[in-house]
Amino acid sequence: MSNNLAVKTAFWLYNMGWGLAIPALRLNHRLAEGFKQRTLQHKVQAADLWIQAASAGESYLAWTLLKNLKPRRPVRVMATSNTSQGMEILERAIDDIIPNDRDMSACAAYFPFDKPALMEKAVRNIRPKVMVLLESEMWPGLLAVLKKYGCKTVIINGRITAKSLAGYLIWPSLWQGLRPDKILAVSENDAERFAALFGRECVDVMPNIKFDRLGSAEPVPYAENPLKKIFRPGAPLLVLGSVRHEEEPLIEKIILYIRSRLPDTVIGLFPRHMHRIKYWEETLSRLEIPWALRSKTDKHVSNGTVILWDTFGELTLAYGLSKAAFVGGSLAPLGGQNFLEALTCGIAPVIGPYWENFAWVGREIVEEGLVREAADWKQVADILADDLKRSPSYEKASEAALGYVKDRQGGTDRACRLIAELLDST
Repeated sequence: MSNNLAVKTAFWLYNMGWGLAIPALRLNHRLAEGFKQRTLQHKVQAADLWIQAASAGESYLAWTLLKNLKPRRPVRVMATSNTSQGMEILERAIDDIIPNDRDMSACAAYFPFDKPALMEKAVRNIRPKVMVLLESEMWPGLLAVLKKYGCKTVIINGRITAKSLAGYLIWPSLWQGLRPDKILAVSENDAERFAALFGRECVDVMPNIKFDRLGSAEPVPYAENPLKKIFRPGAPLLVLGSVRHEEEPLIEKIILYIRSRLPDTVIGLFPRHMHRIKYWEETLSRLEIPWALRSKTDKHVSNGTVILWDTFGELTLAYGLSKAAFVGGSLAPLGGQNFLEALTCGIAPVIGPYWENFAWVGREIVEEGLVREAADWKQVADILADDLKRSPSYEKASEAALGYVKDRQGGTDRACRLIAELLDST
């Protein structure tokens, strides 16, 4: 009884905390978009299946699931995300898949704030039979209400870091009471951490769905690449992809180093978050480096220019035309960003020493030379400079990359079979 009282008190305080925070969150420019959906000022549609994809990476996983899900009866789907990039991907997925699928209807919306009272309203209106949480989405308000209404809850492509686990284990009994019905983790290490929190009986290991997304990828020939209108054939293009805020001073050094050695290099600079565009505009201007916004570029750029990417969805296309590529989130202790996209485009990317979020790919990918790991910014810059002097063999690199992932596929089928079974059982 004391434990129940403690839990009730904790949720009451949690609800109050959200109530105080939400007015201030409206001032955050990243959360202001979709604020009425996040606070359920617009009524949400009912759905049999609710898929939550936190951001862009998870939204691509949701796209893969929707494309491959074969329900045995008509299913209504609600797909949600926390970010504008995630929403854009979900909406594209729905436009791509749903018109050709008579057994599935779908809509996308921003994920509600996890205030328990808001989640109560959301679940009551959506009435999901199955809730799919992608990768590491565990919100106590949502999980508690899903339990209350008897919704089957699964974590797919599950990841949990040791640091996150330590936080959850501050109050293990609370999380055990919120335990999902099934967790499919992407590695044995992740499975062990989930098991430490929820018990092994609900945890299994699955191949990472991201391997499946790479399965049919091939380099796009120059003649078919939409970016040919801004890059000449054989342009000395360097892509700095998914650059994070914390590593920006190091990226600045890389840009200056490359320009000093190879001044004709064209650099495609892709900040991970669009709100950092302004920072890079000011930085490049201060350094007197010629730059242009991608959104304002519609003809071949001059050598030595930095293209500052302020549009979404073209990173893979840029990798396909590059002679060298660095994938960010890896020069500062941030866990790394997805370097597999560059690989399947035929480029062996360079990364920094921090890529633990992608440890599931396997250390062998570095040992086989498919990805080059550098100790610091200077080593990154040296490898990139050497790459820019050579003509990459896109087909050979892509073939090696796809060979690596071939034996690591099958996660999508495993996840879709589980979702279909749970929908049938309800």
